Amino acid sequence: MRTWRDVRVALIAVSASAALIAGCSSDPSPPPEFAGPLMGAPIADGRSPEPTALAAAPETRAVKGYSVTRLPYRTRRAGDPAQNFADLYLPDGKHPSRSVPLVILVHGGSWKAEYDLTMMRPFAIDLVRRGFAVYNIEFRRVGSGGGWPTTFTDAADAVNGLVDLARTRPQLDLAETVILGYSSGGQLATWLACRHRLSGNRTVSHELGSTPRFRPARVVSVSAPLAMAFAAEHGNSRIVALMGGTPEQVPERYRAVDPIALIDPQVPVIAVHGDSDRLVPAVLSTRYISAVVAAGGLGRLVVAPGSSHGTVARRGTASYREILDIVTGFTRKSVEEMRNSRPR
Repeated sequence: MRTWRDVRVALIAVSASAALIAGCSSDPSPPPEFAGPLMGAPIADGRSPEPTALAAAPETRAVKGYSVTRLPYRTRRAGDPAQNFADLYLPDGKHPSRSVPLVILVHGGSWKAEYDLTMMRPFAIDLVRRGFAVYNIEFRRVGSGGGWPTTFTDAADAVNGLVDLARTRPQLDLAETVILGYSSGGQLATWLACRHRLSGNRTVSHELGSTPRFRPARVVSVSAPLAMAFAAEHGNSRIVALMGGTPEQVPERYRAVDPIALIDPQVPVIAVHGDSDRLVPAVLSTRYISAVVAAGGLGRLVVAPGSSHGTVARRGTASYREILDIVTGFTRKSVEEMRNSRPR
């Protein structure tokens, strides 16, 4: 895998006329220790599931080397306890205050109800075993009470809740938080880090909120539609369903959540994309990273040769291991390396 290459030489020649359909990966099976209550209520028919006691109140499960706690988070609108929660993974042992770095995970699945946070459990387990705290968020999706604007406000509320969580888990170090999102979760992850740039239509800004309580410091996006309006204009019906219209019909909504419209040059972003992705073509990452660099920001494109949308983040592959290494190494030092390698 080619990594840390300047975007000028890393751009992929991908046809913009390819089917730009935001997809979802095959859901990796969670390890045996996660069978049972932590799986939560299944969502198979698009309806909002019945709230469960586990989703409504924190419960901790101890696993060898780490623990997992399911935590509800407060929502600005009436919430669904079965969907408004996050799983917090903590490495075992006693840790000094602000000594455990945090990674936020945002799952993909076309923002649709039939896919949930179990998609990101392999990343959660492997990262906590590397010494990270991991916050794997769930939110309402299209078909289970989500869509515009609820999917976005839920994700924002989940992340905002970290401010309060850190008071009860003082070992968490939020200062250098990395957010990792896959597929549609990569769009949400990038938006969550840059939503303070939200401007334009006051009604839309009010709906979403443009003054976050907490923002991740760095973004790793994997196979994500980071140019939403462009994708929708080229046939991505899933984005249109999420947004409640096309860019022509609801342009203010796209301006409010499309990552390419909310670039913050101060937020470092690494975009990983397979060059064989036919579901979410790599042009959506290349356009975004090109725009970040043009704005004077810190952006890198990492090309995964031969990887499709479904294999780039599949546990056991070279690209999956590289993503883990990117997250692990996304420190102040690597950010400085990005800054020093920018074109002068």
